[in-house]
Amino acid sequence: MKVGFISDTHGSESRWMLAYNKYFKDADVIVHAGDVLYHGPRNPILPDYNPAKLAEHINAVHCPVIICRGNCDSEVDQLVLETPIQVPYALAFVDGRRIVVNHGHCCMSNEEKDSLAKAMKADIFVSGHIHTNVLEKRGETVFLNPGSPSLSKREDEKATVAVLEQDVVRIYDIDADEVLMELKI
Repeated sequence: MKVGFISDTHGSESRWMLAYNKYFKDADVIVHAGDVLYHGPRNPILPDYNPAKLAEHINAVHCPVIICRGNCDSEVDQLVLETPIQVPYALAFVDGRRIVVNHGHCCMSNEEKDSLAKAMKADIFVSGHIHTNVLEKRGETVFLNPGSPSLSKREDEKATVAVLEQDVVRIYDIDADEVLMELKI
């Protein structure tokens, strides 16, 4: 089973397509941790900002897409997305694992995330919002932030997504096709 993880696309059609074509086209499930279509008032408008076209691409995906609402997502986005935007978290059972997704803007600290992960009995806890990567195991839970393919806030500004395959989570630089982080679960 292959699971793709993405967050904070912010309406960037080309960055979604790059991530999808390189990493997700053969995925069984794609998990989006929020901030899907809108660029957000503090973010620059991206050169390829096209939320309507991005919604079309997401609607055309061959596998289920699980979306958790981010702070830049709105009810109006649901009018163009066929997949429900779930709030305040999304819950999925994939290949025997309980995956909990929360965008992260209402659950920022590790203590808050640990508490929610414990309450939800999460095997994998996915968040976004900060546009930087997290991949670590605390207790029995893997905590993952795939970063952003379009508005990276990493020091090196690498655009990233994550993939779970064969019990290994990898975070990729989607431009260099390089593994930046890896964790066996």
